[in-house]
Amino acid sequence: MLPPFFMGSIWPATAGAAGSEEDEAAAAAAAHDRALAASRNHREAEKRRRERIKSHLDRLRNIDKASLLAKAVERVRDLKQRAAGVGEAAPAHLFPTEHDEIVVLASGSGAVFEASVCCDDRSDLLPDLIETLRALRLRTLRSEMATLGGRVRNVLVLARDVVDGGGGAVAGGDDGYGGRAADSAGGATDGGGGDFLKEALRALVERPGAAGDRPKRRRVSDMNMQAAA
Repeated sequence: MLPPFFMGSIWPATAGAAGSEEDEAAAAAAAHDRALAASRNHREAEKRRRERIKSHLDRLRNIDKASLLAKAVERVRDLKQRAAGVGEAAPAHLFPTEHDEIVVLASGSGAVFEASVCCDDRSDLLPDLIETLRALRLRTLRSEMATLGGRVRNVLVLARDVVDGGGGAVAGGDDGYGGRAADSAGGATDGGGGDFLKEALRALVERPGAAGDRPKRRRVSDMNMQAAA
């Protein structure tokens, strides 16, 4: 019998076909082994999952129903107390509404104002509000702000800025911030009722926002109330 290398040199095509069949058989065997391993891993993972579910169910069956109900009731009470605390910390009048609103409350002397402005939130709202108050010679004593769904409400307590040393604010001229104050800012012509502040805030709300801001609602309701002295 001739040696294998000699037989391959005589019939090379036959030897190549036999080698190809052996490679295919080896590849098929490897694929079969991988499939068996994957199936085994899947069965083991499924078994562990079922055992874990069974252990959870056993724990639930052993839990004292009365103690579980008591804990649930205690949790609900705790959540109610927290919700009530949030409501007290943020009064309902502070939340913005769907309509633009301007409210100005003036003291009897017209020296202190409480202003509430509700409108669409926009990027330049706060800078414009600060500049408006500076131009009106008003300083902020207290400020609160709340935002909800693209709406914002600013509640401000303001006082006239006394700059002339004589007990009253100066109308017109240098506003003390590098600009010019409006002639009506001193309140000499509005009788201390805050009409000048209301009109300035109205102009601020109706001012077009920066590019990219949402179109603001056009309905504006305002109230100007003067408290008793």
